[in-house]
Amino acid sequence: MCHVIVTCRSMLWTLLSIVVAFAELIAFMSADWLVGKAKPRGSAEPGEQGGGSPEPHHPTLGIYARCIRNPGVQHFQRETLCGPYAETFGEIASGFWQATAIFLAVGIFILCMVALVSVFTMCVQSIMKKSIFNVCGLLQGIAGLFLILGLILYPAGWGCQKAIGYCGHYASAYKPGDCSLGWAFYTAIGGTVLTFICAVFSAQAEIATSSDKVQEEIEEGKNLICLL
Repeated sequence: MCHVIVTCRSMLWTLLSIVVAFAELIAFMSADWLVGKAKPRGSAEPGEQGGGSPEPHHPTLGIYARCIRNPGVQHFQRETLCGPYAETFGEIASGFWQATAIFLAVGIFILCMVALVSVFTMCVQSIMKKSIFNVCGLLQGIAGLFLILGLILYPAGWGCQKAIGYCGHYASAYKPGDCSLGWAFYTAIGGTVLTFICAVFSAQAEIATSSDKVQEEIEEGKNLICLL
């Protein structure tokens, strides 16, 4: 019979695990990793022809996506067009960014799997005598290492031609030139920090769900156990 065990620490760990997975996924898919220098009216976007806008526009560039000014802004409500600039993996602008994409994708995949499993920890706390919390915490630590590797390699690709087109000729490895860092990069960093916090907090969730108070409630025959 399933004993549903809910504690503050286990619920907090579950919520953080879900938030971290979604934050990293959204950051990875976003084009707001680099914010390019302002493009005044009548100037062309990197790799685009013509177009104009009444106000300066800051194009953005992600690992495989970009946002540029809509050349037909006078006819459409959307002022920017966002989408992938790379249709295949080989078209990603830099070899460093390709490596970044691989490391981030692996880390995010692990985080998503942990987030899915964490929902069921209220009912199942162990598999084959192994604590799910401890296993998930270990996986989150491994995912965090993949994320760190990806974030370290990402700035090394700022010297590629695609980045130079957005950030000027002073852009080089670990030097963004005229670009500034976008919210997606900071979100990825924050998510990585939270990933390690989740890994540590999983141990606290394990302690909370295996405490003497929980065992007493189970022995009394209760199927729903809620503890602060």
